[in-house]
Amino acid sequence: MTPDNRLREQICVLAKSLFDRGLTGGSTGNISARTEDGGLLVSPTGTSFGRLDPTRLSRLDARGRLIDGDPPTKEMPLHSAFYDTRSTAGAVVHLHSCHAVALSMMPDVDADDFLPPLTPYAIMKLGRVALLPFFLPGDPAMGLAVRGLAGRRSAVMLANHGPVVAGKDVEAACNAIEELEDTARLAMLLRGCNPRMLSSAEVQQLVTRFNVDWD
Repeated sequence: MTPDNRLREQICVLAKSLFDRGLTGGSTGNISARTEDGGLLVSPTGTSFGRLDPTRLSRLDARGRLIDGDPPTKEMPLHSAFYDTRSTAGAVVHLHSCHAVALSMMPDVDADDFLPPLTPYAIMKLGRVALLPFFLPGDPAMGLAVRGLAGRRSAVMLANHGPVVAGKDVEAACNAIEELEDTARLAMLLRGCNPRMLSSAEVQQLVTRFNVDWD
């Protein structure tokens, strides 16, 4: 099996796993990954994560032109913004996961630090997550907002919409976005309970020990 075909299969297997566990439903969500030649494999527009066909994934060349497969997701400006501003980005995943979306609607959420410091793992896998304003689905302004972060964040939360995460490869990006949803779920479960969060000193220990990109 060629590297391109292995990546196609991996994208579809991981996407189906996310779909089967209810992390994005219907035809929501999109996923992309860098190919060895600098191009991209992308989930096509209007497709379900539960039924992606490896042979029909959108294949873009290094200049972003469609060279094979179905037309890509309408959220390509969002994906391109991460690839263009983060040299380490090898994959991007966007979901409509329920608890993250719910947390984005809470009036007291910090837009510069969306996830509360509840466990070490979101800090280690995501760094600090930015909450971006609401945009209409497919609006290129989402990509402009990500570009405005100048590569400082590997993950953003689109208010009333869903999380977007860039990782070194497609497995890392999927693992990180699951951690984002898990942390958001904990945050919603614990609302009003005055939980003991990680202290600033504990967060800094994690950042230093695991070399987390934290600004």
